[in-house]
Amino acid sequence: MTTITRSADTLVLHESFLARRNGFDWLFAVLVVAGGVFAFSRYHAAMDIYEKCILAGTVPSLIWLGWFWRPLRALMLVVAGLALLAIVSYQVDGRGDLARADQVFWLKYFLSSQSAILWMSMLFFISTVFYWGGMVARNPSAALDLIGSRVAWAAVTMALVGTMVRWYESHQLGPDIGHIPVSNLYEVFVLFCWLTATFYLYFEDQYRTRALGAFVMLVISAAVGFLLWYTVVREAHEIQPLVPALKSWWMKLHVPANFVGYGTFALSAMVAFAYLIKQQAGLPPEKQRWWRLAPLWALGVVLCFEPIVFRQGGVDGGSSYWAIYFGVSALIVAGILFGRRRIAGRLPALEVLDDVMYKAIAVGFAFFTIATVLGALWAAEAWGGYWSWDPKETWALIVWLNYAAWLHMRLMKGLRGTVAAWWALVGLAITTFAFLGVNMFLSGLHSYGTL
Repeated sequence: MTTITRSADTLVLHESFLARRNGFDWLFAVLVVAGGVFAFSRYHAAMDIYEKCILAGTVPSLIWLGWFWRPLRALMLVVAGLALLAIVSYQVDGRGDLARADQVFWLKYFLSSQSAILWMSMLFFISTVFYWGGMVARNPSAALDLIGSRVAWAAVTMALVGTMVRWYESHQLGPDIGHIPVSNLYEVFVLFCWLTATFYLYFEDQYRTRALGAFVMLVISAAVGFLLWYTVVREAHEIQPLVPALKSWWMKLHVPANFVGYGTFALSAMVAFAYLIKQQAGLPPEKQRWWRLAPLWALGVVLCFEPIVFRQGGVDGGSSYWAIYFGVSALIVAGILFGRRRIAGRLPALEVLDDVMYKAIAVGFAFFTIATVLGALWAAEAWGGYWSWDPKETWALIVWLNYAAWLHMRLMKGLRGTVAAWWALVGLAITTFAFLGVNMFLSGLHSYGTL
């Protein structure tokens, strides 16, 4: 009888899952499978067995993602359509001609990789403005928040289009140059921006609040600011051949998994920042002391002294750019300082902020763990050893231990509130040094990622 009951329950669950799929879900699945078959039939000769396995695993993964969170279906289809339009526009007599990037209107101004990424940058800035407009407006305006959210979706779309088209463009430069665009700081900053934004948009949808967009978009806009500076000073947007150590299929798995971790850790830190602002603003006037505004002072130090750090790290150039960056950062911090009570009143409950912070760290930790294991396997193939205590590896371990301890204290000891929020902010500082600081100040086997 027990077996029959369990079988019936399983059947009901299975039917319920299938019943939730609508016609667009199945059409989406068919299109993804068709795209996978087309990619295999056209490019299988240039793929090794591992890359074929990655492609085979990507198809059901994309279908599951589209079914898990339905907004991703439209995102994937729009990105695929725009990327294919760009690729077709490059074609002349069946062959790609990159010179058409300056000849075809929509390539020149919208769909070439560099144009799309510049649109991404502008749209993220605009999204930040609208989110903050909705946050600080005298009368709460859901319309401004909604525009900020829609513009963020558009920015993610252009980022993915730029990434896909850049992948195609790299292959047109030569058979030994083509690679997935996650190989240098320029490319991974684009990856960081759209991954962080996408995870935020998921939480925005799940928790039915757009109030956190103002905070999360700050860290994305800071990344975009660095990306634009890096493009101008280092001409980083130029596609370069891979160094030998990066010519591996492991890169296609290790780097994206790593940046899911970086993106969600950054997201959790900005939510923690919002948590501390709301907590401080909710205190009685007699308990509001200057030192309780430490989160704001910390943000000011991080934003305003970033130009000094880059110069001390030997990264010169663009002094006027960093002067503007300094001024804008100071204005942002001052604005949050003086408007903190209004801002706090529009943030979700502390329990919601705490839950988002925890879930972001949990997702990031899982992917960062996978990335660390994949990195060890890649190192064994490339350098003959799983671990060499290279500075990048050492700091990756420090990041992992930091968030492992955070989650342990959360799950075993019930860590909540102020301590958890401050810990998440400190974790962002550690993660940032592992991501950028090691490249600036230390050298090792990962020196191909230097500034």
